[in-house]
Amino acid sequence: MLSLAIIRGFVRDRASVFFAIVFPLMFLVLFGGLLGNQTQSKVDMIQVGDVSFIDQMPKDARAAFEQTFEITRSDDLADAIAQVKKGDADVAVEMQGDTLLAHYTQTDQVKAAVTQGVLQAFVDGTNVALSGKPPTYRLDAVQVEDDSLKTIQYVTPGLLGWAVAMSASFGAAATLNGWRNSKLLRRLQLSPVPTGTLVGARVAVTVGIALTQLAIFLGLGAAFFGLRLTGAWMASIPLLVVGTLCFMAIGLLSGAVAKTTEGAVNMANFIVLPMSFLSGSFFPLDVTPQWLQNLAHVLPLFWLNNGMLDVMVRGEPATAVLLPMAVLAAFAVVVTALAAKLFRWETT
Repeated sequence: MLSLAIIRGFVRDRASVFFAIVFPLMFLVLFGGLLGNQTQSKVDMIQVGDVSFIDQMPKDARAAFEQTFEITRSDDLADAIAQVKKGDADVAVEMQGDTLLAHYTQTDQVKAAVTQGVLQAFVDGTNVALSGKPPTYRLDAVQVEDDSLKTIQYVTPGLLGWAVAMSASFGAAATLNGWRNSKLLRRLQLSPVPTGTLVGARVAVTVGIALTQLAIFLGLGAAFFGLRLTGAWMASIPLLVVGTLCFMAIGLLSGAVAKTTEGAVNMANFIVLPMSFLSGSFFPLDVTPQWLQNLAHVLPLFWLNNGMLDVMVRGEPATAVLLPMAVLAAFAVVVTALAAKLFRWETT
């Protein structure tokens, strides 16, 4: 009877049912969409100039090659390498004598290894087809980034973006809802302290925490894991500030809608945690279906992660953060306005 009573209590508690059953099922659907029934996507290749290796492939090998690589043509090697470095393409190939020179990016190490392996297989197959002669072609793979760059360079921006998003949204949600439920918000409203001062204090604390996270991530990464930033990495600071305000707005929305502090934090978690998987915080988006890659562009965390990756790793100029900052700022304004409209001074 006691067990039956506990089960009834569990079923009647909607929050418990949601986070015990519905929330995990959401991740099943998420990872099913990410990894289930997924065919290998084509490798984006830029062919620079005439590449005799491709022209001399046997017909069946050429067909398989075109099924493996999505080929675009260019006569500008510098622009092609820049696209690879930025992540707009996976590899750029050119011919230097009988050598197929492949310029690849190390941002996605798995795809880099697969690209080199597949290219080597096609080179070997073409050499076998041209039997009776010494090997005609050879492959030389060149990394477009500095050879000294390590995996930590690519991991840091995504994990930092996720950490900032979590702390900013959770802090705002818990503070707003906690102050409202304890009636402290009403008392502060009636106090002589201007509202702008209260908001400014909360924003200053949250931004200070985000900048502290940035310092800790970069400090520990440099001291213990060989982190070495490239490009205009200082531009990540204003980007991080705007990103913090954006995720504070999500926390405010959660705090405005939920009735309890726990509910507000859970709601913020419900929004931010799946977003982190869809925005490249934990693994490259190249492994996901195209429709999920397109979906990522409407998520604010994608813009925060991608902007930091541009100036911390890809060597982009400081202006590369302007578009991500504009998107994050617009998102913050819209969500804050929605939170203000839904906010109630008293819980019902």
